[in-house]
Formats: sequence, C-alpha cells, structure tokens
Amino acid sequence: MSHLSLEQKLARLKVVPVIAIKDSALAVPLAKTLVENGLPCAEVTFRTEAAQESIRLMREAYPDMLIGSGTVLSTEQVDQSIEAGVDFIVSPGLNPTVVKYAQQRGVTIVPGVNNPSLVEQAMELGLNTLKFFPASASGGTAMLKALSAVYPVQFMPTGGVSPENIESYLNIPTVLACGGTWMMPSDLIEKQDWSAIGKLVADAVSALAER
Repeated sequence: MSHLSLEQKLARLKVVPVIAIKDSALAVPLAKTLVENGLPCAEVTFRTEAAQESIRLMREAYPDMLIGSGTVLSTEQVDQSIEAGVDFIVSPGLNPTVVKYAQQRGVTIVPGVNNPSLVEQAMELGLNTLKFFPASASGGTAMLKALSAVYPVQFMPTGGVSPENIESYLNIPTVLACGGTWMMPSDLIEKQDWSAIGKLVADAVSALAER
C-alpha cells in the first residue's frame, strides 16, 4: 500500500483504531495484534505520556504499518510525532497554528471540524480531508450529510462510532474511513488480552469486508 495516498489507504482500511497507550511496552504487541488480524493501522493519541515512544516502537517493528498520532494540540507534539515516525497527524479541533506548522514540516494533518464555518476555515488552509469530531455528539450522519452536500471535502468521523452505526457513516460517499475505539478497550489493553482484542479487530475487519 506504500504507493497509495493517505486518503486511498484510509478508504481501503475503512476504520482506524484510535488507541491510548499508557505503557509503551504494550505498543508492539498491540501493533502485532492489529497487523495479524488484518488492520495494519493505528492512531495513537497524545493523551498519554507513552504516546511518542509507543509510536516509535510500532514504527520500528512494523515499517509498513499506517500510523497516525491523535489528539495533537501543539507544534511541540507535531515535532514529537514526526520524530516518532508518523504517517499523519490528527487533531480534535482546527488550530490554524498547528495546521500551518504541520504543513511547513511536510506532514499530513487531519484536523477536527463539526460545523460549516470550521470546514470553510480548513478549506482556506488548503485541507480537504477532515476529521468529523465528536461525530455522534455533533449530529452524526445527519450533520455529515448536510456538510457533504455543500463542501468538496472528505471526512473521517470519530467519536461515538460503533459496530452498530459504522455502516451508516461509511454509506455516506464523502466518508473515507471512521475512527473507532471499540476494538481497543483500555481494560483489555491493560490486561494484555491480545486474543480478545484480536477477535474484536478481526470481527471489525470481516464485517467491513462484506461491504
């Protein structure tokens, strides 16, 4: 998949596991579980101290894996993400300073938007792939359809996406992929129950493969 654009890779995967890792020692086993169960992708959020090191270890172990950093709120975290080896950066909101800095550094950033004004600001910054966040709290598919009718952009809805509603998001033509946390429950990560996590991942992959 290395020759494909980020958008093409996301569209093939259909779902991006969003993960908060508290202990970087769990990063490689987590990555292994994802790769072996057909989902070679992760968005590791900067909500924990272990994020940068976790991304670095994943990248080292799985050079071809699609890895993003999430919850990136500052230019410093952009630098940390790039140093760790990310393919892309995701932020919960649209911070023009962070977006412009990521662009200067040559890394793709997918900022969060949830209303028309933010979509227009993102387009003004030259962006056309955006995170729709928090998806369910911001009107879900109804809001996304309304935005999609007006703007020539693509979305990655995240926040409240579940096995029950992911189909309804993916059925919207402007949706590339969804961000999801359900296949990465923090209690299973802490227990290091890789087989249970693997089953959740495999179930998600097989459900989406039938589309």
